[in-house]
Amino acid sequence: MIKRWLPLTVLIILFALFFYFRLYQYLSFDMLKTHRNGLLQWRETHLFLAIASFMLIYMLAVAISIPGATILTLIGGFLFGAWLGTLLVVVSATIGAMIIFGAVNTAFGESLVRKASGKLKAFEKGFADNAFSYSMVLRLVPIFPFWLINVVSPLLSVPFRTFVITTFLGIIPGTFVYVWLGSGLGAIFDQNKSLDLGIIFKPYILLPLIGLALLALLPAIYHKLRKNHGNQTQV
Repeated sequence: MIKRWLPLTVLIILFALFFYFRLYQYLSFDMLKTHRNGLLQWRETHLFLAIASFMLIYMLAVAISIPGATILTLIGGFLFGAWLGTLLVVVSATIGAMIIFGAVNTAFGESLVRKASGKLKAFEKGFADNAFSYSMVLRLVPIFPFWLINVVSPLLSVPFRTFVITTFLGIIPGTFVYVWLGSGLGAIFDQNKSLDLGIIFKPYILLPLIGLALLALLPAIYHKLRKNHGNQTQV
């Protein structure tokens, strides 16, 4: 019993410590603007240490589900550029998501499967039958919070491998948008301009993401149509 709850308990304690020590104050544009030169110099002097530190912080942030992932993503672009920054963020976010998935699954997974019944079990089965397509849609379209998908996925019996693959692939487009914005933060700071974080919802970005989501949904639609056709044939 203790072993089952230990991973999730550790993450909850880290989450509480994050707010107790007010570490959220370091995840702000003002803080980044104030320390920008020092961060850039540190990156130039200790590149591999900077990469390792950034990835560790990002993984922990995702694992304990704290707010501020967007700021960290922008910082990734600011420090490492669009391409390397995207790679670092996607890998770090995926590993962090794997940690919280494992912790939630260990604590709740088996007990919920045993207790699930009726409509809940039917919904869980419907989701599990098309887990890859549905998970890709959730990752591609920025409707549900990243942390919420990480927590809910194991409760819906999404296979771990499917979760990892869809997380890694699904967050690439949205991540690149924010990392690309972050790579231009220096110019924005110099010109005292404000950053439009709602750019992900602009039609020229959101519509392609929806298009990718619809493509990811095609296998689930095909599976549903084929199943219905099979049922009608049997009748």
